[in-house]
Order: sequence, then structure tokens, then C-alpha cells
Amino acid sequence: MDGQKNIWDASVATIGCGAIGSAAAELLARAGVGRLKVVDRDLVELSNLHRQLLYDERHAVEGLPKVVACAERLRQINSDVEVEPVVDDVNPRNVEAIISDVDIIVDGTDNFETRFILNDAALKLGKPWIYGAALETYGVVMPIVPDRSPCLRDLVPSPPPPGSLPTCEAVGVLNAVTVAVASLQVTESLKILTGRIDDAGKAVYIDLWNSSFEVMKIERREDCPACVLGKYEFLEGRFTRDLVLCGRNAVQISPRVEVELNLEELAGRLEKTVSVRLRQQVLYIKVDGYEIAVFRNGRAIVKGTSDPALAKSLYSRYVGL
Repeated sequence: MDGQKNIWDASVATIGCGAIGSAAAELLARAGVGRLKVVDRDLVELSNLHRQLLYDERHAVEGLPKVVACAERLRQINSDVEVEPVVDDVNPRNVEAIISDVDIIVDGTDNFETRFILNDAALKLGKPWIYGAALETYGVVMPIVPDRSPCLRDLVPSPPPPGSLPTCEAVGVLNAVTVAVASLQVTESLKILTGRIDDAGKAVYIDLWNSSFEVMKIERREDCPACVLGKYEFLEGRFTRDLVLCGRNAVQISPRVEVELNLEELAGRLEKTVSVRLRQQVLYIKVDGYEIAVFRNGRAIVKGTSDPALAKSLYSRYVGL
């Protein structure tokens, strides 16, 4: 009962609400975590549904932000849980504010750049976080506890160069392995919340197709920039990009400065020349076969192209930043 009370008193953030993050959020809600903060930058698409179990065809047809659909489902699953949806892209400017009021962070992201930013912020603020990733039929989970365990940069010293690793879009992912990774992450989270940390210097590797499960011992490197030397290079924004590929045939654009868009005013200006729809704090602009989803902080997802230059041109033309 004491352990369950600790779980109820806890706040957990899932950064990313795709296949791993949404499954982890559901398990945490069903376990009785009192407060969940769900954070994601993207919208639900039909291609997500084979592996992102919280969402259905209605969410995809309506193009809802994932965190809006996620929060809706979590409240149906456990109405006692406080759910805070955050539609945003985690970056060096906002990550500390996002995680400052939670006890543990669960990694549901889909890229190393965000994970390294999260690693820096969690170490700086003393927040445990659970790294997790899945591709094809295998996955990796590693609990990271500041001042007690190695960090992500002891496992992966620096992010692989863009394009150097396969992605889910290119090689696919078995839906069962994303749930397995989420299950391991939630288990590690519950251990920490109930004071039952067993081995904080480990990474678990699984391959469901080959029925393999391996626990790897991870040692802290003496020259680790983050957890040993206290250098938070990614949190300082040295390696942050303002243009990134975002899912299938889409580009995300993020302003380098803080902005606050008046989406209602922007919609009013554009509705005479292009198709616009304002819903759930997102302005959808359809033009020439492209769709631009614009958020209040100036971030946008340009669908219909993987060309960053074209995406930036469309963004400048219709958003004007």
C-alpha cells in the first residue's frame, strides 16, 4: 500500500506520444500514477495506427494532435488521473520548464537529438529518466538516475549523423516490440517511484522475433561530458536544428526565437485565398497539395514534401516568420 501511495503521489512525463510513449502513458495511467504530462509535437495519421495503440481512425481523420487524443483516451481509462497535454516540440529553450515539475521522464521520442537534450536537462535538474527505443523487431531500455548511474552518453557518446541509421519509416517496426519496450520502461519507472532500484547501471536489449533478452552492464566513462564533467552541450543549443524531417513526407519548422501567434487572426487573413481550418489550437492550411499545421508558438509541420527548402518557402509564404 505504501508503494501504491507513492505511485499515486507521483508525476510522470512521457516525452513523445507515438508507439512507445502512448503505450507507456496508458500503462502508467492504469498503474495509478496520479499526474501524467504527455508531450508531443505531431498529429495522428492513419499510418500510425498499426503500432500506436491509444489512437483510432477518428483521431487520424480529424488530424488531432497526438497529445489531445492521448489525453482524451487516458481520461476514459482512469478518470482519477490528472492529465496535462502539451503540444510542443521539446528543445533546449523549453525542456527544463517541461520536466521541472515531474518526478520521472519516460522517453517516447523518435530521434537522438531530442534524447541528448533530454539527457542534459534531466542530469542538470536531477530527474531520473528512462531511455527507450525500438526498430524492426528489437528494442533497448536504459534507466538513467542522476548521480547514481551512467547516462545516455555513456551508452551512445554522440548522436549518429543524420541519415546514418535506419528509421522506422525505412525498415518498419513490429508493433509488439514497441509495447515491450514501453512495458520495460514503465517497470523501471515504478521501481524508482517505490524505492526499489536494483541496478542503475544497465541496459536491456530485446529482440522479440528471435526471442532474445540480454541485460548489458553499462560503465560510466571517466570523460563523459554530461554526467562526469557536467557539460550540457545539447542543452546549450549547440547542435539544435530549426528544420527536421518529421515522419513520412513531412518537414517540421521551428522558429529560433520565442513567438506567440494569433492563429485566429492568421486564419482570417488566409481564408480568402487558401483553405484553412482552426481546431484544437492548431491552424491547418491546405494549398497546392500541401498541408501546413501551424501551432501557436510558431512551430509548423509541412506535409506533402521532404524538401526542407520547399517547406521553409511555404512556411514563409503563409506564416510569414
